[in-house]
Amino acid sequence: MAPIINNSFQIVSGEYRGRKFNFLDTPSLRPTSGKIRETLFNWIQFESHNKTYLDLFTGSGSLSFEALSRGAKQVVSIEKNFNAYQSLKKNKILLKTNKMRIFNQDALNFLSEKNTQTFDFVFLDPPFNKNYLPKTLKALSKGNFVTLNTKIYIESEFKILKNDATEWLSTNIKINKQKHTGQVHYCLITLL
Repeated sequence: MAPIINNSFQIVSGEYRGRKFNFLDTPSLRPTSGKIRETLFNWIQFESHNKTYLDLFTGSGSLSFEALSRGAKQVVSIEKNFNAYQSLKKNKILLKTNKMRIFNQDALNFLSEKNTQTFDFVFLDPPFNKNYLPKTLKALSKGNFVTLNTKIYIESEFKILKNDATEWLSTNIKINKQKHTGQVHYCLITLL
């Protein structure tokens, strides 16, 4: 049996800047790097405060906790892996925040349930090479989790093409920004 390894990430900016969070080593977990998180939040810095966030494949929680640090009104975090979920709960307790709800659930199952809330921002960083992205974007749209002007941040193993994203979401979109670092492509899209 492999040893359990504790990993950590550090908040880039905001109220919890410099704060370190630990999480257990989990298969297929790829925490968003500090550099990529900084780029993402630079992209949305003037519209991210006091907004609602849905983080569908939360993993380490680096995106969720960064959003909280930068003034999120509410963050809903979905993580299927029980060990990762337990780490998220411990880190939430450390922050003493009531602005975060964490669910130990499969993202697609969560999206199939009756929804009563749309989100301003959605973080979408599914495991690579498992074809989650098209299914998840379709479920987001079908379940009314997104609306006009919702912004979706995506990390993937391939470049996001406007025609594909438009088809998966069944609505017009605008690709605001898109970059890649190493094997990771990341982009921000807005629903029109």
